[in-house]
Amino acid sequence: MINAAEIIHARSSILFVTLDSLRYDVAETALTAGRTPRLAGMLPGGQWERRWTPGTFTLPAHKAFFHGFLPKLPQPQQPPRLWECRPPAFKTVRPETFVFDAPNLLAGLGQHGYRTVCIGGVTYFSRETPMGAVLPQMFDEDHWRPEFCSPEIDSTRHQVDQALEVADRHADRPLYLFVNVSATHVPHGHYVGDSTDSAASQAAALAYADEHLGRLVDGLTADRRWLIIMCADHGDAYGDDGFHGRGIAHPSVLNVPFGAWVQG
Repeated sequence: MINAAEIIHARSSILFVTLDSLRYDVAETALTAGRTPRLAGMLPGGQWERRWTPGTFTLPAHKAFFHGFLPKLPQPQQPPRLWECRPPAFKTVRPETFVFDAPNLLAGLGQHGYRTVCIGGVTYFSRETPMGAVLPQMFDEDHWRPEFCSPEIDSTRHQVDQALEVADRHADRPLYLFVNVSATHVPHGHYVGDSTDSAASQAAALAYADEHLGRLVDGLTADRRWLIIMCADHGDAYGDDGFHGRGIAHPSVLNVPFGAWVQG
């Protein structure tokens, strides 16, 4: 069990990575096939957990995440939440849960001396439109460039380079470092030389991102302790039961991979 209250009061940093649109079955199959060795070496027990997302596309899922609601296990009994807003008087919270007295998790962490930084990926983090500013403006600092976005075949390398630069620049204070990995978001057919996106091309995108995710975690945890959370915000349907895309309550969209651990 992760004691997030202790981690935050000890001012350990937090890395939160969302693998945008990554289906649970794609992530698990890629891991089992040995295509994501760096993730296999980091995830607790070398496995992804299957969880249910709180949102079926990028915007609502991340709004939920940044307000303290992470994906839940597909079962009646749930483990203690890592964090949640100060509850009403009648509700009790486990001591391992970090309770923030603020409108959202990012503001709550700011009250404890954290600097919150967003490394954007998909255009919901780009500030290119009014809606594209909603999520990044929640952070103290945000970064997005076109080469961070999914049409760029080496997007994860650029994102990780930026994340490591940020961590080095703020080495004197605790960070909440968020990275939205866009490689697994459409379009990703280019990873298999196809103009059509599919589960196969998403798996190839994840295999590409794997080495850079390992490089990110290695670089961050070399000299300090981090709480690390990796998950998808939602999945994508590729013709499952006739459905395509996201924003629908289909198992291909609702089931997401999840992992959380402390390292360093």
